Amino acid sequence: MHVVVIGAGIVGAATALELLKDGHQVTIVEPEQPGGRHAASYGNSGWLSPASIIPMSMPGLWRKVPGYLADPSGPLTIRWRHLVRLAPWLLRFVLAGSTEAKVERTARILASLLHDAPSRHAALAEKIGRSDLIQRRGLLYVYQDRAAFEAETFAWRLRRDNGVSYRELSSAELHALEPDLSSRYSFAAFVEDGGHCVDPGGYVAAMVDHAVGLGAQRINARATGFDLTGNRLSGIRTEAGTVTCDKAVIAAGIHSKKLSALAGDTIPMQSERGYHVVIPYHLAKGEMPIMPSDGKMGNNPSLAGLRIAGQVELASVEESPDWTRAEILLKHARGTYPALSDLSEGKNIDRWMGHRPSTADGLPVIGFSKSSEDIVHAFGHGHVGLAAGPVSGALVADLIARRECAIDLSALSAARFR
Repeated sequence: MHVVVIGAGIVGAATALELLKDGHQVTIVEPEQPGGRHAASYGNSGWLSPASIIPMSMPGLWRKVPGYLADPSGPLTIRWRHLVRLAPWLLRFVLAGSTEAKVERTARILASLLHDAPSRHAALAEKIGRSDLIQRRGLLYVYQDRAAFEAETFAWRLRRDNGVSYRELSSAELHALEPDLSSRYSFAAFVEDGGHCVDPGGYVAAMVDHAVGLGAQRINARATGFDLTGNRLSGIRTEAGTVTCDKAVIAAGIHSKKLSALAGDTIPMQSERGYHVVIPYHLAKGEMPIMPSDGKMGNNPSLAGLRIAGQVELASVEESPDWTRAEILLKHARGTYPALSDLSEGKNIDRWMGHRPSTADGLPVIGFSKSSEDIVHAFGHGHVGLAAGPVSGALVADLIARRECAIDLSALSAARFR
């Protein structure tokens, strides 16, 4: 069977490898360089955390949003001229986390995708000959004190209820693991099963290269539509012409919204624009991946330097970056690591902005399209795209092969939005 995978991010690349393993002919359609700076897979924090099951939308969020928006250094901002367009998505987003029961359900579903993320990535990295890119030294969620940790009791209870193990660390234990951390942090939750990727872009590029080495074809073009006769797919339209195929997978990140609409599904998905800065190691060290509770950013010791990733900016895909968001990340970095207290925005610091494809209910879309079961959705992973990439690829391969999936995909189907 000939399967076209639209998109060469982490989900598309993992899907291509799984399909090749099943013996399919695979073509990857992607207009940009896999793993390049355009992609969310390039710029994410690199965290591979089984604890990343807590949705952004939580009970009482609607009361906090005005404060977030009024705080110029806060983790969330909205470009006001887009507010009317964003309002329906925002309403569904807030309602998705309006009760503890709704959040508990979302956490259970995300846990089914993320519980073995580090081991899946380690196996995948070994398969493509890049074991060096995945490290499994654990992840630190750091707090100024125990009271700050206990303020997130609901979130940590959800994690424990869903099989996430963690160890509470005293100030001495924390600073023994991360000696470069500010002394104002005196408590941590240590997720020992966690891991991180030291070069997400290079990792995705290596996955695609490996797929090509196994026989996959690459077409450098943008997919524009589908050739359907009734409910049967015969080809994918691209800017370079039509590719004849039997099945297709939509794994194009934020660009999947338009393609899924052409396949019959209107998905409430917006770009949560995220930012990162990378601080060269001659300026910063950082031994461990950490997430400071007061900054809500993921700090990752990457190959290129200390990567500080975070922020949620709601705007259009086409809107130019607001680099004050990167400066906010640097401000938090200065407070997190004393060695960076005099850090200025220059000094060869790399800045990046990209688009998290985020659905209104905080869950990805994995399943058959409305128009045709020859078209499979695999997008909308929001903040967990990297971590959930390998399992998503395996689930898509199961759907195409008509095998029983390891998890119940009914909650991830696009049908939930119909």
